[in-house]
Amino acid sequence: MDTPDETLATAAADGDRAAFATLVHRHYDRIHGLAWRLTGSLTEAEDLAQDICAALPSKLRNWRGEARFTTWLYRVVVNAAHDQRRRRATRSRAALGWGDWELARQDEIAVQAEAQDWLAQAMTRLPPELRDTVALVLGEEMTQAEAGLVLGLSEGTIAWRMSEVKKRLRAMAREDAR
Repeated sequence: MDTPDETLATAAADGDRAAFATLVHRHYDRIHGLAWRLTGSLTEAEDLAQDICAALPSKLRNWRGEARFTTWLYRVVVNAAHDQRRRRATRSRAALGWGDWELARQDEIAVQAEAQDWLAQAMTRLPPELRDTVALVLGEEMTQAEAGLVLGLSEGTIAWRMSEVKKRLRAMAREDAR
């Protein structure tokens, strides 16, 4: 005669591997079938059934034998499916937030690229001596004194040129905005 599930569950809870193997062999199809009906997906049901079987030894320690083993097991499967849905919903909400962040980041990158393109185009409209000054001061991060040494000009002339560049770029931006 077959050993009752409740007896096997008690033995498995006490560490009897053979009893646990018998329970899993006896009820795996039941676990998988309910998981499939709860998830609606064969692959999710397979994953869920495997997760349940892996967690079953620790869950069996909490089995009190107040109901039939199959009733308790169904409850374990239903709870695991609910937990899976909650985790999926949480990941989905997080992914949506990530998606929004990524879209905002992409928009910012596009705005910066557009600004850099405008600046590069505007720089070509400046006289060569102003472009040289900007290339050294901003591009090479030189001080105005260092740029003056490279160009053979005074620091005051470099400061004036940088002021002139800003003034002309502002005027170009106003003109382009029209």
